[in-house]
Amino acid sequence: MEQQTTTVLNANALELHYWFNDNSHTMNAFVQNKCELEFLGIINEIATTFGAEIIIETEPFGDGGLIRWFRIKTKLNEKSSVLKVAIVTALATTILVTPLNTVVTKATEKLIEKAFEDEEKTNRATEKEKLELEELKLNVELKRQLLHKNTVISKKKSNFYEILDRYPKVTQVSIAIQDKDKKRVSEENFVRKENFKEFILVTDKLEPDYIDNAIIEIISPVLKKGDYKWRGIYNGETVSFTMKSNEFKTLVQTGKIEFKNGSSINCLLKIDKKMNNEGIEQISNYTIKRVNNYFENDKPIETPEGKNYRQKREADESQYGMFD
Repeated sequence: MEQQTTTVLNANALELHYWFNDNSHTMNAFVQNKCELEFLGIINEIATTFGAEIIIETEPFGDGGLIRWFRIKTKLNEKSSVLKVAIVTALATTILVTPLNTVVTKATEKLIEKAFEDEEKTNRATEKEKLELEELKLNVELKRQLLHKNTVISKKKSNFYEILDRYPKVTQVSIAIQDKDKKRVSEENFVRKENFKEFILVTDKLEPDYIDNAIIEIISPVLKKGDYKWRGIYNGETVSFTMKSNEFKTLVQTGKIEFKNGSSINCLLKIDKKMNNEGIEQISNYTIKRVNNYFENDKPIETPEGKNYRQKREADESQYGMFD
C-alpha cells in the first residue's frame, strides 16, 4: 500500500479499459474513436480549468477486453505544472465514473492531497513557488466545484456513455491511474452497463435565467394577434423574443402605447438555454414574462401589472421586516 501512495505526483497515465461480453480484444474503430474523442475532451476541459498546458500521448493496446493508455505531460518545466498534471489526472479518473448530479468522491481528495504532500517533501521550493502552491491548493476546491457544473464535461461524458450504451459488445468500462511503469496508484473504478443511464443526459435544456428590470429597446413590436416574435436590442445585441404579457400586448394592439424610434421597456426577461453537442451553452429563446414600465421621452411609465408586482413586493418586504 505504501508503494501505491508514494508515486502519486509522478503517476500521469490513465488506463481506460473496455470490457466485452466475449473473449475478443477487438472493438469497432468508429465506436472507439468517438468514445476517446469525448474522453480526451474531458481531460482537456479539466486542464483548461486549471490553466495546465498539457500534451496527451497514447500507448499501445493491452489485452483483456481492450485497454488503452493515455499519458498526460506538461508543456512547461515548472513545479506547479507537474502538480497540475497530477490534479488533472486524478480528476479525470473520478469525473468519468461519477454519475451526473453527483459530486466527486473523497478518494479524489486524498489523491490530490497526496500529490501536494509529495511535492512538498520531494522538492525544495523557492518562496515564490511556495506561494504559487498555496494559491493552487486554495483554488482546487473552487475549480472542482466549477467542473461539477461544467456543461462541456457533462455533455462529453454523456456522449461517451451514450455511444457505449448503444454498442452491444461492451459490458462495462473502467479507469485507473498508473505510474510510468504501469503500476496502479489508484483503485480501478468500474461502471457497469446497466448503470450507463446514470451518466447520460435526458435533455440538452439548461435551467433558464430570469433577469428582472431588464431593459430592451424595441425595434419592431407585433401589432396583430398571434404568436409572432417581437424584435429588440438587449445588451447591445438584436434579439427576437416572445411577448407573454397579454396585458402589455393588448395596450400595444389597441394603440394605447405607441412606440417611436428608441422606445424601450423595463421587464422580467426569461432566457432559455440549451447545450450543443460539444456542451457549449447557447441561448434558445428570450421571453418577456412581465413588463414593469415603458419609456416615453426617457420618462418611465409604470404598467398596471408592473404596479401590482411592485406593491406586492413592497408589502412582502414590509411584512418580513416586522420579524427582524
